[in-house]
Amino acid sequence: MRPSITAVRLTGARHRAELPLLVLGPSLGTTAATLWTVCAEAGLTDAFDVVAWDLPGHGHNRAVPDEPFTMAELAAGVLAVVDDIAAERGDASFFYAGDSVGGSVGLQLLLDAPDRVSAAVLLCTGAKIATHESWTGRMAQVSMSGTPVMVAGSAERWFGAGFLEREPDRGSALLHALADVVDEGYVAVCGALAEFDVRDRLGEITAPVLAIAGAEDVATPVENLRVIASGVKDGRLEVLDGVAHLAPAEAPAVVARLIRAHLLGETPAEAAASDDRTVQEVRDAGMTVRREVLGDAHVDRAVAGTTDLTRDFQELITEYAWGSIWTRPGLDRRSRSMITLTALVARGHHEELAMHVRAARTNGLSVEEIKEVLLQSAIYCGVPDANTAFRIAQRVLEEMGDA
Repeated sequence: MRPSITAVRLTGARHRAELPLLVLGPSLGTTAATLWTVCAEAGLTDAFDVVAWDLPGHGHNRAVPDEPFTMAELAAGVLAVVDDIAAERGDASFFYAGDSVGGSVGLQLLLDAPDRVSAAVLLCTGAKIATHESWTGRMAQVSMSGTPVMVAGSAERWFGAGFLEREPDRGSALLHALADVVDEGYVAVCGALAEFDVRDRLGEITAPVLAIAGAEDVATPVENLRVIASGVKDGRLEVLDGVAHLAPAEAPAVVARLIRAHLLGETPAEAAASDDRTVQEVRDAGMTVRREVLGDAHVDRAVAGTTDLTRDFQELITEYAWGSIWTRPGLDRRSRSMITLTALVARGHHEELAMHVRAARTNGLSVEEIKEVLLQSAIYCGVPDANTAFRIAQRVLEEMGDA
């Protein structure tokens, strides 16, 4: 049975008919407004006619079907809403982005309506999510105690470390939305997820797909998104550090830039033009990345050693090097580490090189990959520079217990 779906228009009426249609799908237990509004305002509504939708029993959609439904039927319900909007616009095609179950619906749409979805961004999801037993267990729990019983566990699963402290209002709104979900609607969506598995059909998907994973997501780990990116005909994976399961709410500006870049073909610089972060937000993001890459001990030493002479320099590198460059979505941290190592070898910055060999291991480079970077550098930077670099890397890796 096809469930009823409620659409939420996030773009104002003026000029929206001139913009491409972007449909946004929610995560289980969230609403269109709580999950997507900040992200939409961070750079989507000026580029797209943005329409989000609510699951049965969620948000503005209080309708709950009397019978169970499948993911294909849920996707058909979404498509019916899109059909009504497309009829007004005179264009049947649309872009799609969805988180968690919203991403699963996106996969189903890509399979069932391939001529309609021009490209998709699938976040924190999977071609199969969790196990049948885990979903049926959750269904029994909510049937007995209601959706408020899910709030405490969701607070742990949904958000990366420190998010609730940084964004208490946003986090509270999401958790309150979960508590307000109609129990039967939540259970029905769990039933659709329990039966959903399109891993063997990913190769049928030909539209360009960007898969976005949260590095701290335990509900749909990075491997889930890697399977999607490698399984479809034209897929790419992006991993967001410090993010768990609700990427559009946790990293709205970054997600907005990634969506624009993938769907509109913008370069990272063009997509970043929509970034309206304050200087303090850039610095805070930079300090977070700096600590994640270099380690708290190193950064604490640098901060403790700050003087009146060096304070402005410390703020400069935190804001511009770490906040403006290392947070950009165009390259992952592994790639940035490889580039940084090569540049430091070329310039002979040995103290920085030692620090970034450690950082490269933190960012996921293997000892073998570091060796290959230094061998490549020997050809283009010079054998004497590489010889010194190998000596420094050997010492650092031995200190780390890696060599």
